[in-house]
Amino acid sequence: MRILTRLGQICQSLYREGERGRGGEGENFLPLSHSPTLPRVFQTIFRVLQAAALAALLYALAAPPPILVTLGSQQVVRTTNPKVGVHTRVTDEVEEWKIKKNFEMVREMGATWVVEYFPWEYIENDEGNFDWAHADLVVDHARRQGLTVIARLGFVPRWARPKDSVTSYLDEARYPAFAHFAAEFARHFAGRVQHIIIWNEPNLNFEWGYRGVDPAGYARMLQAVYARVKKVDPSVQILGGALAPTLAPPGTPDALNDLDYLQQMYDAGARDYFDALAIHAYGWNAPADEAPSPRRVNFRRTELLREIMIKNGDASKRALITEGGWNDHPRWTKAVHPAERITYTLRAYDLCQTWDWIDACALWAFRYPFPAQSYLDYFTFLTPEFDPKPIYWEVQKYAAR
Repeated sequence: MRILTRLGQICQSLYREGERGRGGEGENFLPLSHSPTLPRVFQTIFRVLQAAALAALLYALAAPPPILVTLGSQQVVRTTNPKVGVHTRVTDEVEEWKIKKNFEMVREMGATWVVEYFPWEYIENDEGNFDWAHADLVVDHARRQGLTVIARLGFVPRWARPKDSVTSYLDEARYPAFAHFAAEFARHFAGRVQHIIIWNEPNLNFEWGYRGVDPAGYARMLQAVYARVKKVDPSVQILGGALAPTLAPPGTPDALNDLDYLQQMYDAGARDYFDALAIHAYGWNAPADEAPSPRRVNFRRTELLREIMIKNGDASKRALITEGGWNDHPRWTKAVHPAERITYTLRAYDLCQTWDWIDACALWAFRYPFPAQSYLDYFTFLTPEFDPKPIYWEVQKYAAR
């Protein structure tokens, strides 16, 4: 409306300037639409602007009022397997009703755990200034649906990294800044979020700022964060690892084998600086039951990570699967048939129920706010429009059996 009004003012001004140029006084003008001396083009423009302004006014009057969203009453998840979970991605969901609906449908499916991403840059875009508004919406709506939130932290803001570097680049000199953010996160969400994952897949080059991966450097990151968070809230569980399952051989520039990386974390002293191990358990083409092997990426590779924990004196430490699952893209080489995906997923939830050292099995990914337009869309349980896929209904039946 303001733009249209301004255009009308410009037309009026042009007309008056034209009159002055012909010796007019600029006073006692007829309305523009009736002026006999106004160039025809300005008359046409003015009529169009009048019509557009009227249309805009009518549209504004007819537009529905904003949707009022409330948390609603406290809900409880009804499930026969309390380890069932999903990795949600409402990080970039801007409409509150969609955030609420997302978690409602997680609960209705029978999942009790959600992993959600809380980017450092989104919350502390300027050093020392924290904006918790969106994060509060996410956590509060999830909790009101009876869900337990596992928070993943990462995504370095511009002020904390070199110019032209990527958001996964965090120099060791900035570990204290990240630790401070993690501590403020724990303080703000005290009693609401009890599980925090530190970083994501640090055994991949692109998740480590496109530098050589560094298990010892990651161990020092854990140490810096652990001390600050525990000082704020000793009850918060710090989750380390979150390693990408990969068979990358030694010396590969892009990645380090997850089994080797975990052992090198222990060698660097990481044991004292995480309370539980976050595990990424992708099955790719293999059934959930396929036996674990150092030469295979499959769901039960999880057991090999557990063996490394035991070997390093961490038998009493818990583990949580915070990513994993299967993809049913029709052409991707690592995908399976949709029916196989359902079978393997339900079997994976069953396996986790038998593993007494696993607390949660949050598979990737419940729903994206918008299509990825790639094979990634075939990991989801819902479409962006909240249409359930067959796997959603099958997990719901599984959890209600």
